[in-house]
Amino acid sequence: MTPKVPEVLGEIAGLIGRSLVPGGDPAEKAAHLGLSAMLLGLAAQRWDGMAHALVEENRAIRPILARGADLLGEGRWRALSQTTDEDFRISALEKANSELRGALLALHEAVETAQGEAARELEGLIWAELRASTERRMVAGSPV
Repeated sequence: MTPKVPEVLGEIAGLIGRSLVPGGDPAEKAAHLGLSAMLLGLAAQRWDGMAHALVEENRAIRPILARGADLLGEGRWRALSQTTDEDFRISALEKANSELRGALLALHEAVETAQGEAARELEGLIWAELRASTERRMVAGSPV
């Protein structure tokens, strides 16, 4: 799970605030400030590419859902495959992404039990997108 930038910034505010309180262990304060600096760097890196990654991912998922609708006849997948990103605020893109990813996971579950070559091809496309999604969400220094 990747924490959202506002959550990270809130945590940083708390760490810095605790470090400014008089007294206390200087080593602990230094550790808080070091952690704050690291988190700020990660938040900046993630923030800069977040909208691009979400739009890219949403665009990649939609055709997979369309193929799933063609193969399995699910109306919800068809409807989601025809949506577009019109609002580029991070919150709106994340909401659309969450809905699309949820549908992709449901499609993945359905296609795993479906028979035939078309189902196996679609399953391969889903796995490829899940891998690509993981790569899009990586930040420098990620162990994966």
